[in-house]
Amino acid sequence: MSPRGPLALADVLDAQRQGRPLGIPSVCSAHPVVLRAAFEEALEDGSCVLVESTSNQVNSEGGYTGVTPVGFARFVEGLAKETGLPAGRVILGGDHLGPHPWRARGVSVAMPRAAETVQQYVRAGCAKIHLDASMACADDPHGPLAERVAAARTAELAAAAEAAAAERPAGAPLPLYVVGTEVPPPGGQAGEDSGPVPTLAADAERTLALTREAFARRGLERAWERVVALGVQPGVEFGDDVVLRYRGAGAELAPFAAARGLVYEAHSTDYQVEEALRGLVRDRFAFLKVGPELTFAFREAVFALEAMEGELLSRTPDCLSGVRRTLDEAMRADPRHWRDFYRGEDEDDLRLRRAFSLSDRVRYYWTSPKVREALGRLHANLDGRRLPRGLVSQFLPDAVEALAGSEPDLPERLERFRVRRVLARYARACRPVGAGVSAGRRFP
Repeated sequence: MSPRGPLALADVLDAQRQGRPLGIPSVCSAHPVVLRAAFEEALEDGSCVLVESTSNQVNSEGGYTGVTPVGFARFVEGLAKETGLPAGRVILGGDHLGPHPWRARGVSVAMPRAAETVQQYVRAGCAKIHLDASMACADDPHGPLAERVAAARTAELAAAAEAAAAERPAGAPLPLYVVGTEVPPPGGQAGEDSGPVPTLAADAERTLALTREAFARRGLERAWERVVALGVQPGVEFGDDVVLRYRGAGAELAPFAAARGLVYEAHSTDYQVEEALRGLVRDRFAFLKVGPELTFAFREAVFALEAMEGELLSRTPDCLSGVRRTLDEAMRADPRHWRDFYRGEDEDDLRLRRAFSLSDRVRYYWTSPKVREALGRLHANLDGRRLPRGLVSQFLPDAVEALAGSEPDLPERLERFRVRRVLARYARACRPVGAGVSAGRRFP
């Protein structure tokens, strides 16, 4: 991508160092409708888009998307070009890059593959790299990985990243790094009701010190200068049917980061209300990760469109797409992406969770050939057909003023509209009035 990318990140970092609450949402999704919606949003408000993928999604072996980092970069760049967004306004990042996808095979396999993946992300032009070696591998001692070991492995990955960065053309920007992860680890010390335990300043300080020492032992002092953010737990999370709101726990961490010229990265910020997102940005959480909520919004739009299809084509039921039925059949035929996440009292309960859980495990099934065929049929049934205003109002009421009618590609426009409603909330929270940066014109 364009070398202008890191400058957009630098603007955010500079603002935070000056005490101005500026942030940037991180779009963690490989779904083309989500990405097109993000690019449309950026075109309208004059912003940049930070797109990140995890080592589970995209890695040296393809990940569950089947795409390598270079392939993902080309995919994103192609979508941006189709949307009309200049390449210089697209920033690529890597999230939770580490041994996680290979941890069951032991550290001797997992770490070399993680290092190769990190290098491929750097070669693909990623401007922001989150190094996360906090997870134990199969041959590590039972229990959480020792912090010194995690720090040493993080530095090992940083050395690999720097070796790849050295291959970049002269004058090309070097990657910025995020270290640490949600401390304590996700699912560690608190249940769904009480929420995760927010990181204490002492925990953050220890993580930072150990990681800095590990960088120094490898002679990576210059790389450490580009460590700009720390991943911590601000006390936010979501599950099947619950959203744990931000309650300001990060305010105690803000002075620690401010004194060191750092910012924080917040994961799992999906479904937070706008005021909570503003609070995170105010408390130096400059990078706000959002992913499942975006594909959840896409799924909402698809189900709404299918309901409209049923009303419009009630006399020809054989022509109906059956998207929801096809999705559930695909999920039941291949339960690996949801089986360990959903607990239901009976099959009917599981059916509802598969369709409507906030965790949105549906997102793993949109690439299924049968699901893609059904979705294509839904679009074909509605494309070019006038959608009565009252019908749109019934199933997508917030879209009536913007998109009711018979515009070209209306089904996909309605899907992107629903996703953009989420993105707009993040944009407003990340660029509040008075922060020194115009919030731009919002959509709709």
